[in-house]
Amino acid sequence: MEREFQSGKKGRAMDRILVRKLRKEDAAQIGKIDAAITKMPHRLDFRRIVDDVATKDGAGSFVAVSRGKVVAFMISYVTLGNFGTDECAWIAMFGVDPGFMGRGIGQKLAEKIFSFHKKRGIKDIYTFVRWDSTDILSFCKTLGFDRSEFVHLKRALD
Repeated sequence: MEREFQSGKKGRAMDRILVRKLRKEDAAQIGKIDAAITKMPHRLDFRRIVDDVATKDGAGSFVAVSRGKVVAFMISYVTLGNFGTDECAWIAMFGVDPGFMGRGIGQKLAEKIFSFHKKRGIKDIYTFVRWDSTDILSFCKTLGFDRSEFVHLKRALD
């Protein structure tokens, strides 16, 4: 299911943006977006990540495309019964090409994921954000996210 919308910044021409399901062949472009955001090329094996979620029907992962190029992505998945929860969805990762930030593309991807999971009967969607990533925290707040009943824990393995 593909859907187009207009995107633009003040003083710039409007771009036609297509939102569609994530495909295996999107991995390289997603890696480039991640490298542009983190300034750390080849940080993750996006081919493996995308291969895993692109083949799962219930994953609900989408990309935004402008002029044939992936300019944003949002990857989600469903879990069952984790630590007392019912079936729920998680947004695992997302990114918007820095040249396309501030145009509402992330909002459109999130709306698509929310709609996708809601149609499948999912009632809750979670994500996790570093406490010091104030820009991402702010973005998630605009999407309606708030603190959940979970405490995120970590243990380093030697």
